Amino acid sequence: MNCALSSHDASLPDDLGGQILTIKAAVMLGVCSLALSGCGTVHTVLQNDEDAARSLRKQKTYCQSIPRIYSGLAYDFCVLNAPPDPTGFLVPLVLLDLALSGIADTMSLPYTIYRQASDGNLTIYWRVGRG
Repeated sequence: MNCALSSHDASLPDDLGGQILTIKAAVMLGVCSLALSGCGTVHTVLQNDEDAARSLRKQKTYCQSIPRIYSGLAYDFCVLNAPPDPTGFLVPLVLLDLALSGIADTMSLPYTIYRQASDGNLTIYWRVGRG
């Protein structure tokens, strides 16, 4: 009598021998990574200022600067304050990201308050100083 479990026996029972759970996990992982890769908080808090500003300039936003406090929400609103996306694919993702960024911005609030006090707003477009 063999008491060892094979990998097939260890999976939860379903019609396809565990395949459905693997596909669901892959889809959820893909959705979460897509949401986090576009997350405004990730762009503004975890990346350097130049990359965040470059990303917003690439979207051709009309925003000139954003505050560091709740910067993820401000980032998402600036993406929405850009010329319309011709595919229409971006708006639902940004609306979903608003909720995620609100949560992440609240968790990073002590750090962003410090950065706002020490560095000021995150400048997107800047003008060369006139001499």
